[in-house]
Amino acid sequence: MDQRGLVNPCSPEPAEDATWLSGDAAAELLGVRRETLYAYASRGLVRREPIRGRRAMRYLREDLERLRARSSARSGHGPVAAGALRWGEPILETSISSIEPAGPRYRTHLAVDLVARKARAEAVMALLWEAPTASEPATARLEVAFVKRLVAMGSPAMRPIDGLALALPALSLRDDLRHDASREAEIERARKIIAELGALLALPHGAARVSDATKEAGLARIALRAFGREPKRRAVAAVDAALVLLADHELNASAFASRVAAGTGADLYACFTAALAVASGPRHGGAADRVEALAAEVIACASSRKSNDWGATAREVVFTRAQRGDAIPGFGHNLYPGGDPRAPPLLCAARGVSAAAPGVRAVDALIAAMAQRKQLPTVDCGLVALSFALGLPPGAAAGLFVLGRTAGWVAHVFEQRAQGFLLRPRARYVGPR
Repeated sequence: MDQRGLVNPCSPEPAEDATWLSGDAAAELLGVRRETLYAYASRGLVRREPIRGRRAMRYLREDLERLRARSSARSGHGPVAAGALRWGEPILETSISSIEPAGPRYRTHLAVDLVARKARAEAVMALLWEAPTASEPATARLEVAFVKRLVAMGSPAMRPIDGLALALPALSLRDDLRHDASREAEIERARKIIAELGALLALPHGAARVSDATKEAGLARIALRAFGREPKRRAVAAVDAALVLLADHELNASAFASRVAAGTGADLYACFTAALAVASGPRHGGAADRVEALAAEVIACASSRKSNDWGATAREVVFTRAQRGDAIPGFGHNLYPGGDPRAPPLLCAARGVSAAAPGVRAVDALIAAMAQRKQLPTVDCGLVALSFALGLPPGAAAGLFVLGRTAGWVAHVFEQRAQGFLLRPRARYVGPR
């Protein structure tokens, strides 16, 4: 039989038996018109052959039954479950956070309200973890020799999040009690890991920078020092706001990865590693790098032309990218059709720190250009603008994204362990038989 649907030589069998069905019977079985049946056959989905002595075809029952089963699956639970994994219906129960038009809500608190109340990152960690707030700000303790070994293993092209990916396995090997999963031990371990990761954002810039960061107290101050900046009051408040706004976002890709790892019984370092690997992708935490590159393109164009018309330059950059069919990163969020509520506070903070910074002006010009296309900025735009305003090095925005999101990863690990089941979805096979 020709698998492409071409007919076989004539056969003497009757038109309908246990193996074959007539055209009318086949169409009735599938619940389609004869024209649709012919289309299926021409596409090779149903095998057919002519009936001797008649100008008619008969159709293989096995193929018809398989096609009907696939059609039923598409309209039943299978596709609903599959669609749920694509910005669809909820697939897990959580009490950590929810997505609302006003932005993420952590437990009972809107993230934007927490920022308005000047909540610190450490307080939001405690909120998400349902743990007591630490009496002291976060601190990191890292031996100089250990950090120097990590720096030696890096490369000149290493970004802040690359440094974290390098450091996490090494940090885990230094913790002989990492499999101690008591709640109290895990909370202290989580605080320690996050503070250390904040300092290790400095890895691309050498061991001395990491050492400077470990002398600070408070996650925002540690991060600023890791990026080579003085932790002044306004800068600390701005970074704290970013860390709070990014602390969790319901069942995002990296949080889901942390839960998958937690469900297997993996230790906290392994859960962080799984989440970080996912967050590094350009469609998740790495999106900030793409926005940064877009803004840098606007800056470079304006500089080469010695032009102060940021708006015209941004419009040209956007037009050129759109003409090539390139996506414009940092605009439009599937969960916020009315605009990402996390972006305005970060943009406001960036303008408050340095509205005249070229990077901030470039981001503002891009926002104006994209507004003409009815596209609103995401949190990545705000994060990149803040990074430019603070004079942070390339890759810092993505580093801040990851550092902020660690709070949510831990909360999801704790919740998944408490729920006690393995995350093991099923696949619905739709390939050839």
